[in-house]
Amino acid sequence: MTARHLFCGLPASFVDKPMSLIRQQGVLPVNKNDLIAAVAEDTDLSKAKAAEVVDAVFGAIEKTLKKKEEVRLVGFGTFATAAREASKGRNPRTGEEINIPASTSIRFKPGKTLKDAVN
Repeated sequence: MTARHLFCGLPASFVDKPMSLIRQQGVLPVNKNDLIAAVAEDTDLSKAKAAEVVDAVFGAIEKTLKKKEEVRLVGFGTFATAAREASKGRNPRTGEEINIPASTSIRFKPGKTLKDAVN
């Protein structure tokens, strides 16, 4: 698949290039399949086994956050939940006041090592 099939707003130099090449050049975000491929390559696991590992990590993070507990990955960052109170808002189309229900959001705070690596 080429960029022409997905994104009309890409620079002309990217239009007929394969999506994998465009991702490598930093134009598109890395998706789950890219992450699985990187794990497989770095660990000498098959892609199927790497997919199981990635799914297990995501599942463990999800289960912990469901219990309203933090996930601290030293050097990488911290995932935590935060409670949002119910509030009032306005429908932008009609101006009518609406009630926004309380909810739980997920926050990520990057660790020092990750920040240093990116900067």
